[in-house]
Amino acid sequence: MAILKLHKYGSPVLREKAMQVAKVDNEIRELVENMIETMYAEGGVGLAAPQVGVSKKVIVIDTEEKGIIVLINPVIIKREGESKEEEGCLSVPGVYSPVRRSYSITVEALDLDENKIRITQEGFLAIALQHEIDHLEGYLFIDRLSPAKRLMIKDKLKEIE
Repeated sequence: MAILKLHKYGSPVLREKAMQVAKVDNEIRELVENMIETMYAEGGVGLAAPQVGVSKKVIVIDTEEKGIIVLINPVIIKREGESKEEEGCLSVPGVYSPVRRSYSITVEALDLDENKIRITQEGFLAIALQHEIDHLEGYLFIDRLSPAKRLMIKDKLKEIE
């Protein structure tokens, strides 16, 4: 396993729409192992492949209740309720702000054995899933902030670039 280079705000790969994974092979399994190690090394609770420079639809999230969740080609198929919690991001260090998200979501994806799975989560885990899935579409949590909030963090973003 290896710790991968974390891409920060300003890196073009963070703005690309990630590609579907055609087959869960050894390359994808190794990517997942390295992503998990990188997530822990950086002190995060979730990581998307674009954050380590790989434009593929792969996310990992560490949950206390369920352990590590690995989702390949995740798609949100149902949203319910609303929450507004403070978020931060390993790729946007030092920036935190409340973000409006769905309180509960259902996601379909593949697991590491290419089985189709469906998970429904609420609260913190639902927020983390939405945050990481946004990365796969080329969005950062700061894109969900109001223009006034973005203006307030403009200087911090310039420091990161």
